Amino acid sequence: MTRQPAADPVTVSLCRDPAEFAALGPQWDALHRRSPAATPFQSHAWLHSWWLSYGRPGRLRLVLVRRGARLVGAAPLMLAYRPLPALVPLGGGISDFFDVLLDTDCPGARTALLRGLHRASGSAVIDLREVRPGSLTETLFRHWPGPRSRLCDSECLELPGVGLEQLLNRLSGRAARRFRAKLRKLDALGIEERPVPAAEVPAAVGNLLRLHALQWHGRGVTPEHLRPRFAEHLTRAVGGMVGAGDAVVTEYRMDGEVVASDVTLMSDELAGGYLYGAHPRLRENKVDITTMLLRHDTRHVTASGRRVLSLLRGTEPYKLHWRPETVTNQRFLLARRRLAPALRMLTAGASGRAVAASAARARMPAVRAWRARLRGARTPAPEPG
Repeated sequence: MTRQPAADPVTVSLCRDPAEFAALGPQWDALHRRSPAATPFQSHAWLHSWWLSYGRPGRLRLVLVRRGARLVGAAPLMLAYRPLPALVPLGGGISDFFDVLLDTDCPGARTALLRGLHRASGSAVIDLREVRPGSLTETLFRHWPGPRSRLCDSECLELPGVGLEQLLNRLSGRAARRFRAKLRKLDALGIEERPVPAAEVPAAVGNLLRLHALQWHGRGVTPEHLRPRFAEHLTRAVGGMVGAGDAVVTEYRMDGEVVASDVTLMSDELAGGYLYGAHPRLRENKVDITTMLLRHDTRHVTASGRRVLSLLRGTEPYKLHWRPETVTNQRFLLARRRLAPALRMLTAGASGRAVAASAARARMPAVRAWRARLRGARTPAPEPG
């Protein structure tokens, strides 16, 4: 009887060394492509770049699972104090989705990743924000051996990965006619799209951020988007992702001038427009920028066969015109039994903030109306004659 060779053992380790994290790139990207629910925000280029810009020395915590020398599981985390010790995702704040990476064809990988997470949580609650529905993290949550809690996190909007004409057919006749008129306006102005090659990404991202600041000048730009660390991260990450086929930078030209630029991030399942910048000249010409970007994104999604066009986090009114589906990210808190009080404290605090935020949103229409009346009362009446 022929004896079968033993399979390589599955092992789990905790990486705290940034140099080791940097060297994991090829293995990490291979695992990323084998993880069925992974999003662009789990790519090595995105996460390692984020660590270089936002990480704190001594805080890196990567739970790594290997079968022999092959990487088959990873949970990218760091230690934080809020004020209690917590293990939180890398990429937090500027990443729309979190998930672990797992080779689902490898027997024992999930069990080993759970074991590694449980071991890493000896003195800290695991607090996983912005977990997209259908993620591998959901499976880990269901099998977690200790106290756990599940909360709602940000709302995201998604469209099916179909052509623009099919999206227009989802709208009312009047709305569809209005958007077709906007498309004709784009054609009449002769706006051209140009994908930026990898070698030109640094200059293109710098120009995008310049246009983004110009576009939002005086209108409440997200402060982080103007900071040098964000520019360094986006330039570094997107440069690597364009080279790997995980991102596209597109420039929009009118009369030979770049008047808009955007970054689209991609994984096997979805594509999402992450950030754009547009010159005020476009609004002066009555260009609907959202329609311009959406036309590009639908072309790209259908050409690549991706299932989802994500509008990412936020339910801004301009996104709602296209009747997207609302998808709510999840927040998972996991702990060992001895840390159950800390988990309950974090859960109660998060629930309280969510209730307060909901109440504030409900009051906003009345507050806006009151402010409008107040402004009207303070406006002097016009002089007669």
